[in-house]
Amino acid sequence: MTTQTKIALIGGINGGIGSALTAHLKKHGWTVLGFSRSGESIEGARKVWSADATQAEALENLIATVLDEYGAPTAYFHCIGSIFLKPVHLTKPQEFEEVLQKNLYSAFHALRLLADPIGKNGGGSMTFVSTVAARTGLPNHETIAAAKAGLEGLVRGAASTYAPRKVRINAVALGLVDTPGAKGIISSDAAKKASAAMHPLNRIGKPEEVASLMAWLAGEEGDWVTGQIWNIDGGMGHLRSKPKV
Repeated sequence: MTTQTKIALIGGINGGIGSALTAHLKKHGWTVLGFSRSGESIEGARKVWSADATQAEALENLIATVLDEYGAPTAYFHCIGSIFLKPVHLTKPQEFEEVLQKNLYSAFHALRLLADPIGKNGGGSMTFVSTVAARTGLPNHETIAAAKAGLEGLVRGAASTYAPRKVRINAVALGLVDTPGAKGIISSDAAKKASAAMHPLNRIGKPEEVASLMAWLAGEEGDWVTGQIWNIDGGMGHLRSKPKV
């Protein structure tokens, strides 16, 4: 596979991680395509379409267009999701359903539509975004934890199904990352400091750090990796902070 043949499709390309991933992949010679609800163009992307990934028919039409114009991508990145923090007794059924739509159903639609074409094209990778809360109990994270835990199960099952066809499927499980979607949580210096303190490394993540790992998983260096959930979370998922000495 030559550098010129590497085509990346990014779902949620206009978000913080999608934007950082676009810049990283472009720098390393990938042709970058993407879609988002707004369909707003972004520097480094060859083309960006408008599509709502929670709507099956809309995504079907978008993927059909991509396959017709560019063929199956070498790599697909699902940078689609939301942050939802509320105790379950205050969560309305409609809110729960919306979180599932954005974080789980959208991933299902992408897998359903792309895993087979990627496999028929000789293989490739699909990388999804999860959260440390899927496997670590955090207060007020019940709804998002349920959705992302479902996504992780989907990733592992699909990775097993499509491994014989050389389609590698992984996810990255994040701590808090400094993106536009997180602004409501870190809107003040005090909130940002408190959020940083929840991570053993005492800071929140950068989109570029996540993008680098996702690109590695999709590249030749990660060619022997599939069915994995990679924590990139400042140690939050497996460590406990100690007092400074």
